Amino acid sequence: MSEPHPTIRPQPGILEIAPYQGGEWRLAGHDRVLKLSSNENPLGASPRALEAFQAAAAGLHRYPDTDHAGLRAAIGAVHGLDPARIVCGVGSDEIIAFLTQAYAGPGTEVIHTEHGFGMYRISALAAGATPVEVREAERRTDVDAILAACSERTALVFVANPNNPTGTMIAGAEVARLAEGLPPRALLVLDGAYAEFVGGFDGHARLVAARDNVVMTRTFSKIHGLGGLRVGWGYGPAHVVEVLNRVRGPFNLSTPALAAAEAAVRDTAWTARCFEENRRNRARLAADLAAAGVPSDPSEANFVLARFRDRAEAEACDGALRRAGIIVRRVAGYKLPAALRITVGDAGACGRVAEAVAGFMRVRA
Repeated sequence: MSEPHPTIRPQPGILEIAPYQGGEWRLAGHDRVLKLSSNENPLGASPRALEAFQAAAAGLHRYPDTDHAGLRAAIGAVHGLDPARIVCGVGSDEIIAFLTQAYAGPGTEVIHTEHGFGMYRISALAAGATPVEVREAERRTDVDAILAACSERTALVFVANPNNPTGTMIAGAEVARLAEGLPPRALLVLDGAYAEFVGGFDGHARLVAARDNVVMTRTFSKIHGLGGLRVGWGYGPAHVVEVLNRVRGPFNLSTPALAAAEAAVRDTAWTARCFEENRRNRARLAADLAAAGVPSDPSEANFVLARFRDRAEAEACDGALRRAGIIVRRVAGYKLPAALRITVGDAGACGRVAEAVAGFMRVRA
């Protein structure tokens, strides 16, 4: 890391940011790696999305739509939402950045939970705000702890439900209680990146529709399998969406990304297939890990948080997996040093990683 310049300095908070580390995908000495570190869809994108992406290539010399009307209409039709209250971004990360840029800043605070997604803290610092970390209760969001941490300086409260990297979820009534109890100036941001993996769940869309202080974010990177295109969206009160569109760049999403995302969200049969595949393999993976002596909380996402006796055992297991050509995610940076987050792959991948963990535990015993 270079030394700071003596006179040219970034905005306050920027140098406090530790750059976000994504999941690894290469291992020295292994030509074929099983990557279970980034919560990607093992079935990939919908065939219709792939066709739409390829068809869009003929128009690469044209600028994309600035208002994302086609994609917003598709999202609205599939999820029963008002397209005028939808804003699209480069992944849900960009929606999070828009929110902190527009509503946080010096003198304000942004609340997130202790095991919450790292971009909440990063985006808060980038906006010059003060991130406030709130404890969780046994790896679950604690509404009372969040409310106790609120003050007149609270601008945003970020809650992922289901949470990443824990996979846990709190009930809708608790989320509604949190929204009701926030200070008047604060916005509650509900990160629904993994909402589609929960059966019969609307990602708290009805709560958003009923209130003026709640925003929901979603992504196409998980169940829709478009992580390489970076498409996300937010749904919120009209007064918030109007503000976010003022800071959004006019051409933030490319034409192929818009086309693929629209086709993906409309292919509800493919989404249902991905949901069912994940549900089945997630249950098998969790059960096989538990049988090997590695517990996990019930997960509502497309990963399992495997818990070990201590940090040394977790790191030793990660080393054994890497030697076997398998990459999972260490989560010490999320204050879970004795755990590994394992993406739910296809049946073969889940069987392979579970067998490798079981073999490690047998040797360890």
